[in-house]
Amino acid sequence: MAAMEYDLDIDAVGLLCPLPVLRLRKRLDGMAAGQIARLRASDAVAHIDVPHFCAEQGHVLLGTEDLPDATAFYVKKSVE
Repeated sequence: MAAMEYDLDIDAVGLLCPLPVLRLRKRLDGMAAGQIARLRASDAVAHIDVPHFCAEQGHVLLGTEDLPDATAFYVKKSVE
């Protein structure tokens, strides 16, 4: 996937489940609907947790990107 533009970068590298998703949830609360957050997470469980969180909360997982030390998850905040 080509690099995607985003409004907010969230660093969760080194954090274990469920902390990356909890950090994403907290930061999304302060964003406007339609904005995009990039969550960088190194915990392998994030590949399960982030899509589940998005489906449960109505946010859109636009895609992922492999980084040298983590995976970037691009999440578009749901329209409220």
